[in-house]
Amino acid sequence: MKQLSIYILLLITGCLGVQAQPSALNTTPAGTVTAPSVSFTGKVTDAKTGETLAGASVLFPDLKVGSTTNQQGIFRLQNIPSGKYLVEVSFTGYASIVEYIELRGNTEKNFSLSRSYAENEAVTVTGVSAATSVKRTPVPVNILKKEELLQGTSTNLIDALSKTPGVTQISTGPAISKPSIRGLGYNRVVVVNDGIRQEGQQWGDEHGIEIDEYNVTKAEILKGPASLMYGSDALAGVVNIISILPAAEGTIKGNVFGTYQTNNRLRGTHFDIGGNHNGFIWGAYGSYKAAADYKNKYDGYVFNSKFNERDFGGYIGLNKQWGFSHLYMSNFDQKVGLVEGDRDDATGQFLKLVNNGGTEEEAIAAGKDFTSTDPFIPRQRIQHFKIVSDNSFNIGNDRLTVLAGYQRNQRQEFGNVLDPGEKELYFDLNTVNYNVQYHFAEKNSWKTTIGVNGMQQSNKNKGAEALIPEYSLFDIGGFAYTQKRINKLTLSGGIRFDNRSVDSKELEDGGDVKFQGFTKDFSNVSGSVGLSYEASKAVTFKLNVARGFRAPSIPELASNGAHEGTNRYEYGEQDLKSETSLQVDGGIEVNTEHVSLAANVFYNAVNNFIYYRKLQAAAGGDSILVDGTDEFMAFRFDQHNARLYGAEVNLDIHPHPLDWLHVENTFSVVRGTLSEEQDGSKNLPFIPAARLINDVKAVFADKGKVIRHGYVKVELDNTFAQNNPFTGYNTETRTPGYSLLNAGLGGDVVSKGKTLFSLYLAANNIGDVAYQNHLSRLKYTAVNNVTGRTGVYNMGRNFSIKLNVPLSFTNL
Repeated sequence: MKQLSIYILLLITGCLGVQAQPSALNTTPAGTVTAPSVSFTGKVTDAKTGETLAGASVLFPDLKVGSTTNQQGIFRLQNIPSGKYLVEVSFTGYASIVEYIELRGNTEKNFSLSRSYAENEAVTVTGVSAATSVKRTPVPVNILKKEELLQGTSTNLIDALSKTPGVTQISTGPAISKPSIRGLGYNRVVVVNDGIRQEGQQWGDEHGIEIDEYNVTKAEILKGPASLMYGSDALAGVVNIISILPAAEGTIKGNVFGTYQTNNRLRGTHFDIGGNHNGFIWGAYGSYKAAADYKNKYDGYVFNSKFNERDFGGYIGLNKQWGFSHLYMSNFDQKVGLVEGDRDDATGQFLKLVNNGGTEEEAIAAGKDFTSTDPFIPRQRIQHFKIVSDNSFNIGNDRLTVLAGYQRNQRQEFGNVLDPGEKELYFDLNTVNYNVQYHFAEKNSWKTTIGVNGMQQSNKNKGAEALIPEYSLFDIGGFAYTQKRINKLTLSGGIRFDNRSVDSKELEDGGDVKFQGFTKDFSNVSGSVGLSYEASKAVTFKLNVARGFRAPSIPELASNGAHEGTNRYEYGEQDLKSETSLQVDGGIEVNTEHVSLAANVFYNAVNNFIYYRKLQAAAGGDSILVDGTDEFMAFRFDQHNARLYGAEVNLDIHPHPLDWLHVENTFSVVRGTLSEEQDGSKNLPFIPAARLINDVKAVFADKGKVIRHGYVKVELDNTFAQNNPFTGYNTETRTPGYSLLNAGLGGDVVSKGKTLFSLYLAANNIGDVAYQNHLSRLKYTAVNNVTGRTGVYNMGRNFSIKLNVPLSFTNL
């Protein structure tokens, strides 16, 4: 740990030390290295009426600087290095403008936005080397802004993103969710937060993503292999969470936020504030969330589905003519109850573990057992600390970006009611991330980037038991990416080589070797090539072919232990090969004044797909292992080739003259099969059912004197039956379909043109439908012998309220 700390210190100190050099380099005899600073000013108005738009956003994503317009619609940005950059101008209820701006001196430019109730243009930084218009990316990217997240009801961040077409959640109760993209989840999806890939225990059902839901500014979801930019594990896609958006020059801004949900008494609060004075930026935030047990009409209150979490962090940095240097820090702390679902045979009520004079016994849960927000045994605690140094230096017209980060993820599981403080499991995971990229200035419409990135990681076992061995790994990968614009055609592509070295440690338990030591190297080449063609102002075609890969995870290579909640005793397989995929994506986007359509189809061939295989006993039948007083079926990891294919369609109709009315329909479907039948089934596990969401929304009072940006919406969320589960080895069962009725309304309350507060009301599952999602791991908990129903059902009727109060000051 000491050596790791020194390495981290050197990385961060080195990055920050370079910060002081550009101004000196600017005066060297060799000539000017950094470009002179310029200012960028202008006005944002309504294209039809000419009225000024106060509060419009003007953002340079690559420079991480932005501003908002004042009451006269005027914006001003200073200390911007000269060059050519992508700017995004946006305002609620209007179509965004995304274009490249050449800054060669103090520049003034006005923007006129056209009213639009569908977002037809946006900027993405996911899967590309620099900020790019979504229209020009050949792969499908969905973007959700903070306003959209506020209008929904969710119990965690991935739950909030799961209505995006092609995105679902693998959940273990309301606090633990992980993303699945087009039927692939766990270590096949990379989650990025403020430029650094999030590293926790993504491989397990009982682990979430350790990111504060209330501190999210924007989420970008890339669907398809993204190994080119992110290396191993981005086989399914990327979820990029952007939290930090520095305040405009000369301002101090913040928010006070509160929420409450009726079903599980969830209460949440958040506060953030940040400022910018002459390019010196700073910010701080804190969040608290707690919930009691949720309920539904079949189970009543689901015992021990409670949780609580705290998160705080901050940042400091400089934005100058030489570029920027930012330092981020966050500390996430979550306590979650683990739902086992055991019931009393006579009454069907949930049971809890109790200490009766030094003897472990079961008792019926009742009363305050359900309303407390402090989890019972069994429970877990997740702590995630992160510090990141993010830097960008202008070298002439080129740009060098350097990112270094350190993460410490600690997962502790408590399962002994006789000794509640005993840590049965304790994973201590330490990760150092690095990413260095050189961005060449655009020349003849070519934009090219080369880079190297990767991570060093180590895991220690500090608990009474161990499911995976202690290990260390080192990733390194180099890539080249380029983009060429030819009138209406944009070509993109690149190639990458990666190497992962794994060193797994031997462990003896009671004189027997539980984990054998081994070293492994996994190397692979990935790449992509694609195009985006704007056939007209309204129609865009996209096509992309990508090869991705994923190295086997440590649990897949070396597990040896009981996986609680899954009824499995898992054995790793050291001879596993890397997964590789070849995916073809095709899509069309149509954006007219009254109709918006986005349709994508894909085919993904995955070689050496890794999955569970049940073991047979020597005498025949299932292999059963006894761990303590519990019995588990024995499984081993295996791999075969697999195929996934499907489609996503989004149709938004806002008919004239009822432009304020949205009728939106979103459909997504994916099918996955193995190349060879396994125990009577060729279906892939964890494949979500087809889904159709029908949404009718009315927006009003965009320029009201008291209410602005008001909306009322009604939604029917239809999930079809999943009749193609992976039934081999009793892994999955069929899941019936269901339909949920949801509704919401809200808006901004203003005075003298300024927003006083924003209020959001929502109702989910108004009909109180009892249902089980196919990807809910609680579906496979214990049988209720009174009703005959297996497992626990999802949340019932839930009402929520959110209040957000913006804060705005001018620097003294």
